[in-house]
Amino acid sequence: MGYHWRTCPSDLKDFTLNMKKGITEIINNDFLGFYLHGSLAMGGFNPKSSDIDVLVVTKNSVTVETKRKLAQFLLNCSNSPFPVEISFLTRDQLKSWQYPCPFDFHYSEFWRERYEDDLIRGASKYINGDINHDTDLAAHITIINHRGICVEGVPIDEIFPSVPRSDYISSIMGDFQDCIENIEAHPIYCSLNLIRVYWYLKHGVIPSKQEAGNWGLKTFPQELRITISKVVDCYSNEKGNNKFEKNELLFLKNYIADRVQSLLC
Repeated sequence: MGYHWRTCPSDLKDFTLNMKKGITEIINNDFLGFYLHGSLAMGGFNPKSSDIDVLVVTKNSVTVETKRKLAQFLLNCSNSPFPVEISFLTRDQLKSWQYPCPFDFHYSEFWRERYEDDLIRGASKYINGDINHDTDLAAHITIINHRGICVEGVPIDEIFPSVPRSDYISSIMGDFQDCIENIEAHPIYCSLNLIRVYWYLKHGVIPSKQEAGNWGLKTFPQELRITISKVVDCYSNEKGNNKFEKNELLFLKNYIADRVQSLLC
């Protein structure tokens, strides 16, 4: 069973609130809100495998100097002990929706070495004044609108735009295709993501990975439930004794891919 923000252990809540405090001190008067999406907002957070997913909204674009301070703070904060994935967006970037959505600054563990290198060398290859765009933000904002948590700041319905369904589908289908290609390398993450995309397209449900796995256990054909049971067991309990055969993963992948394709036609 995963954790939800409202009932999570004190160490997880304190970590998140201390992160928010550090970020608001850096951003200062430009801070508008700190919002959770992903597993911690939807009740499936696993301390051993989940990221803390955050969007921060500001009044104005953050300067390069502020980005460097944020990068240093997040390098020290993330993975101590929980990994963080966070994006910073301005009020104006959200006011007139466009896809892919622009953003000011992003941090995840994927960027750790690049930011460390920029800070050590005083470079600006990655920490610079560029405004970038991210297709994933359509999914993040959709989740915030439906199931997100405003930890502090402007209420969600007053700051976040409505994301067109077509943009949300485009966003999640990018990850879906990655999971189709990489299910053997990452069977847990990919299997659960494939299931939740299928659930959304079939019934309009926006679930966590944990919820998607449980739905698959109830609704998928019996011959697939053993595989899904192992996936859910690994995700929920971080058990390492479940092994996956190539054929069972291909069977699950093809079953979902065929049905998703029919729903998109």
